[in-house]
Amino acid sequence: MGVRKNMQFRKELITLVTVFIILSVLPLFIYKNSYFIGLLITCLIWGTMAAVWNFTMGYAGIFTFGQFAFFAVGAYISGMLAKHLGVPTGISMLAGGCGACLVGLLIGIPCMRLKGSYIALITWALHLVMGPMIKVAGPLGTGGSTGLMEIPSLGIGGFILSRTSLMPWYYAGLVLSFLILIVVYRFIFSSVGLGFVGLRDSEEFAKTLGINEYKYKLLVFGISAFLTGIVGSFYVHYAGIISPRILGLDIFLLVMLMLIIGGIGVFPGAFIGSFIVLILNDLLRPLEAYRFLIFGAIVIVAIKAMPEGLLGKFNKLTDVSQRT
Repeated sequence: MGVRKNMQFRKELITLVTVFIILSVLPLFIYKNSYFIGLLITCLIWGTMAAVWNFTMGYAGIFTFGQFAFFAVGAYISGMLAKHLGVPTGISMLAGGCGACLVGLLIGIPCMRLKGSYIALITWALHLVMGPMIKVAGPLGTGGSTGLMEIPSLGIGGFILSRTSLMPWYYAGLVLSFLILIVVYRFIFSSVGLGFVGLRDSEEFAKTLGINEYKYKLLVFGISAFLTGIVGSFYVHYAGIISPRILGLDIFLLVMLMLIIGGIGVFPGAFIGSFIVLILNDLLRPLEAYRFLIFGAIVIVAIKAMPEGLLGKFNKLTDVSQRT
């Protein structure tokens, strides 16, 4: 069992490193195509968020819909601190992550004694009320329905990233994505991660081993919210604007598709799935509303043919080939 776990540990690390090596050299071939570079930055942002969400749903087994609320909290806190108070963006991003973590812990407390669909309902309620709360808080600096605009760009070591050149943003996003995915990876393959998986697969047995369900559930809410808040903070300094529109159903469904197509409970499946979903979404843009009809058909076929997602299917095929 230990040998098998170590093999999986190495395989997923190799997959992660390989993906990032490819992404690090890819712009060298498409650096003149600023539109595609911008699309790749979008993939990095939503793919990282999807990977963190997959950590919560796929590994911890907590069915939550609050991820976008954490994203919005981190984005608004960082944007407001940088714009209204002139806080350096590095500090404002950290504050955004901490603010999202606090919201995650507060929503995690009532979820501690709940399971399954009840947690989904509470976190979905958080998602639904976040938009109206942002609008009502307009006088406090959120920008209300219009949104928060003219947010300062990201500063790294005294160097301010210009929004006219996307290449520095791409590599900044790539580094941030890699660091966050490494954190997720380390949690998955740690004693804490084993506790999450144990509670997911056999709760009663895990409790007999002394695993505290409430502590672990609260921990995963805090970790997930903090990392998602950091991603939201990066997004807001990249985009320079944010509004309650970020909580829209269309973006929510696209990120959910990344989980399904990449593979729920498969690392780093959701991150890889983001590139497939967003590039396909961009190609289907001329079809407008029919895009989601096509995506719906893709999801049905994917769940039927590959319930473990593309990466999960690939891992299974490679395992079979190695045995034979």
